[in-house]
Amino acid sequence: MKAMYRLKNNEDFAFTVKKGTAKRNSSFVVHKVKNELSHARVGISVSSKLGCAVTRNRIKRQMRAMIGELIDFESIQFDILVVAKSDFLNKTYQENKELLAQLLSQR
Repeated sequence: MKAMYRLKNNEDFAFTVKKGTAKRNSSFVVHKVKNELSHARVGISVSSKLGCAVTRNRIKRQMRAMIGELIDFESIQFDILVVAKSDFLNKTYQENKELLAQLLSQR
């Protein structure tokens, strides 16, 4: 995922949570809000409750790979924040990818 497609600032994360719509399932919470850019931006959040730094970084790598496969950044104009929940660790990569695809496809 290119740097221009990432949410980086704390203000952007807070705005997406405050103004966006949220969808949930057992592994993820996805916040979406329309942006003024010509492309989508995605932020990833993994709580320290999910494990040590090694575990959290593995989760973030997996989530970036899933998002890269599921989203066409040039065709949508949303800021999307994906938050991992504790049940993420109990599912396989493919199960988590399907759950994320369901949330991202919902309007």
